[in-house]
Amino acid sequence: MNPPKHIVSAAAIVVNEKNELLLIKGPRRGWEMPGGQVEIGESLSQAAIRETKEESGIDIEIIKFCGIFQNTGNSICNTLFLAKPVGGTLIVTDESLDTGFFPIEEALNMVNWKNFRERIEYCLKPELQPFCIEFNDENNI
Repeated sequence: MNPPKHIVSAAAIVVNEKNELLLIKGPRRGWEMPGGQVEIGESLSQAAIRETKEESGIDIEIIKFCGIFQNTGNSICNTLFLAKPVGGTLIVTDESLDTGFFPIEEALNMVNWKNFRERIEYCLKPELQPFCIEFNDENNI
């Protein structure tokens, strides 16, 4: 029997003082929240902080852990954090073709990839937290 292989990722839902949401525009999935795989020896929250900085140029402070979306089809656990910006400047990279802060409703309408909008909505509603959403989508990478 082969040992299970899981991918663990961390994403940040970053809301600024104007109640705007930070989004990055990836080359494959379009507009989304910053995030990515947790590296060996790295904590979940530190991965969210690092990925946000790498993909957007924004330094963040984690406010709280919100929950997990688990794709059982691909063995991916995506941990989600609510955060606030504390510095940095918006940048564009190979991973993020565009970045910006957008009013929440506008931002939600921009996010079209799979269940990413739902992930953001769960993080913005404290009454739904903590959450553990399990789904099976082998094409949701």
